[in-house]
Amino acid sequence: MVRAGLTPERLTRAGAELADEVGFEHVTVSALARRFGVKAASLYSHIKNSDELRTRIALFSLEELADRVAAALAGRAGKDALAAFADAYRAYAREHPGRYDAARLRLDPETAARSAGVRHARMTRAILRGYDLAEPEQTHAVRMLGSVFHGYVSLEMAGGFAHTPVGAEESWAWILDSLDTLLRTGTTS
Repeated sequence: MVRAGLTPERLTRAGAELADEVGFEHVTVSALARRFGVKAASLYSHIKNSDELRTRIALFSLEELADRVAAALAGRAGKDALAAFADAYRAYAREHPGRYDAARLRLDPETAARSAGVRHARMTRAILRGYDLAEPEQTHAVRMLGSVFHGYVSLEMAGGFAHTPVGAEESWAWILDSLDTLLRTGTTS
């Protein structure tokens, strides 16, 4: 019997909320069932298993982050677009740490190709068009930006910048200025 009010979409959203509360690695069908006050078996008519739940949360999170970044980028170009993209990404990770982790879940190639991850790549390349980078430099730049943003956010969230007199905001601004300069000059030496 299907429990009234439970849908795959509602379970996905609740799973995303749970991920923010307890960490994405702790989200399971059993944990979600406890949240709804039901037995895990009652959720299996909506989702197959914890792997499917985690994939659904990852896809939801990628979509949510892509929407936020797209809204931040609207009407911006150059350094302004770079900063808007970076700031939206960082804010999402701070506000939704479990969802942020979920958005990095390794997806099978077919699922990844249908995900909002494709939008993320397109938006990054759109920003880089303003810097007039040809291939392979554009691909290198996409990877560099993703690495810098993810690395910074991960270290910041782990408390890695809490013990120095220079504030994290000051370093973030310096990094964005440096990235802009590097991308405008197109030189790595």
